[in-house]
Amino acid sequence: MNDTYVLVHGAWHTGGLLEPTAEYIRQQGHTVHCPTLKGNRVGDDRSHIGLEDAAQSVCDYLREHDLTSVRLVGHSYGGMVISRVADVMPERIARLVYVNAFVPNPGECLNDMVPPHYKQLFDAVAAASNNAVMLPFPIWREAFINDADMALAQSAFNQLNLQPYKTFTDPISLKAPLAELAIGKSYVNCLQDTAMPHSMPWHPRLSERLGLFRLVECQGSHEIWFTDPATIADAIIRAGRD
Repeated sequence: MNDTYVLVHGAWHTGGLLEPTAEYIRQQGHTVHCPTLKGNRVGDDRSHIGLEDAAQSVCDYLREHDLTSVRLVGHSYGGMVISRVADVMPERIARLVYVNAFVPNPGECLNDMVPPHYKQLFDAVAAASNNAVMLPFPIWREAFINDADMALAQSAFNQLNLQPYKTFTDPISLKAPLAELAIGKSYVNCLQDTAMPHSMPWHPRLSERLGLFRLVECQGSHEIWFTDPATIADAIIRAGRD
């Protein structure tokens, strides 16, 4: 069966960085789109773009490309985005797939779900950078891409872009908790992901908010898109089937 996947990247990324994974999914006969969110595009004014702007850019993409029965996949911050898209246009979505992604309750922002030390770091960086944030390389290397050698970690880091901080601080608008949403849901958990402390795990702390969901686990770090695109492609297909 030819399914349609839309891969929604996380903070600091672009859709193009997910293309190696998309290519593996396409090799299995599926259609894959990798849009870049508003706020992460060249020339975007990162001082004021927020979560709603990013989510609406995906809604616009689905409309412009007339996409239906979509497997909408969100990585990390992308979980905030796909949650809002599903709230706005559930009729276009066949299944939501969260890849080590944030799963918000109504009215929550991303910063409500991260450790206090991250929020303190981002507050300080944003205050000095016109309300945009970037990860320091040492945190990226050890916590986000811990399964890469130094050369890959550095080359991947060099491809990231500043993130509008409002996308982290804006509360999400949802009509109801995601567990009540009548759409299939899956959670992909990369087992070596240490981007958040293991005392604040991606799964089950956030995945359980989905209510009934399919769990798929695989080996890899938070940035498996760079380190093992074939493995994350396989996990996404298993998460997205039927």
